[in-house]
This record gives sequence, structure tokens and C-alpha cells, in this order.
Amino acid sequence: MTPTTLGEAALAGILAGYAIAIPVGAIAALLITLGAQHGARTAAGGALGAATVDGVYATVAVIAGAAVAPLIALIEEPLRWISVAVLVVLAIMIALPGLRRARTPATPPPGEADARLGSGARTTTGTRRTTALGLFLTVGGLTLVNPVTVVYFAALVGSTTLAAGASWGARAVFVLAAFAASLSWQLLLTTAGALVGRALTGLIGARVTALAGGAIILVLALRAALGA
Repeated sequence: MTPTTLGEAALAGILAGYAIAIPVGAIAALLITLGAQHGARTAAGGALGAATVDGVYATVAVIAGAAVAPLIALIEEPLRWISVAVLVVLAIMIALPGLRRARTPATPPPGEADARLGSGARTTTGTRRTTALGLFLTVGGLTLVNPVTVVYFAALVGSTTLAAGASWGARAVFVLAAFAASLSWQLLLTTAGALVGRALTGLIGARVTALAGGAIILVLALRAALGA
């Protein structure tokens, strides 16, 4: 279907937003881990960062369309290796608190500092405070170079989702709908992670959350390196 009305553009945007956001990969694993470690409110910054990048991709898709597809093909391989490097660094950063807790048992576990899902940022083992803005920049930057996102974006710009003569109003609705759909999914992931963080309370639970999150992201980095 080629949308020509605002309603059709909104529906197409919602489908495109979920198509980009839902595939399970590094971003999903990262957001769940951040939700478990820092609570839903702080991790929401990361969710907004990922959704913002998806919105930027959707904007480029409706403005430039298939004209940017050749450029994507040129930069996809370098972006893949940049993503691998970033994922490895993130895996280490996420796993380190679990290792430090083994040596500093007096450190309060994340669950005790954030009794509710909507709590703000909290510190980890005495290190600098994690903020929503920091997670927005970190997750947004990773989403920008995430190979999975790039692949789905390439498919989006090469599609005929919007008519060639679609109005700018329809294009704007498409972008906003795609952004909203992506954000709703990313927030669902951080909320799910926060629920896990509440369930895994205590020193052992905090260590399991950190080490498991780091291990998952490290595996995803290996998959990206192998081109899987």
C-alpha cells in the first residue's frame, strides 16, 4: 500500500518504527541491562537516545530515500567494526561493577537504592554518577553505528513506503509515528530490565545482573565481528 493520507502515513511510520526497533540485538540487551542496573527513569535516557537515532534514520529515509542507499553500502562495513569495538568496551564497563562488588561487599546493591521502577540515577560502587543524559548519548551513539540498525535503515530507504509525491505533512507524520513506536519499545525494554533489577536484589543479584549483561553484549560483539 502506498500511503497518501495522514492516517496511512502514521500506520506506515508505526510499522517502520517497530521494524527497526524490535529485532533483538545489542541495543535491546544493553537497554535491559541498564534498566536492571540503574532503574527505569535513568535508563529511559538510553531508550530516548535509541529512539532519537531511529527517528533521524526515518527522517533521512523520507527526505533522501533510495538516493542514500549506495552511501549506506559503502559505510556499512566500517560501521560494523566501529560497533564491535564499542560493544566490547560497553561489555567491559557493564561487567566491571559485578567484579568490583566481589571485592567490596559493603557496596549497596542497585535494588536497595532504587526501590521503585521510576527512581533516578544511582551510583555504582563509588564510581561517577550515571545520568539519563549520559545514557542518552551512549546508547544513541551505539545505535547510530549498530549494524542491525543500518541494515534495517537500508531496507527502509529502498522501500516504497511513502508515495513519491507524498506531502510534507504526511512525511512528518511518518517520522513522528516511527519515533513514537521505537520509543515505546525501548521503554518497554528498560522497564522490563528494571523489573529484573528489583527481583535480583542483594549483592549476588547485582553481580549476576552486571556479569550476565556484560557477557550477553560481548557475545553480540562477537556475532557482529563474524558478520552473523
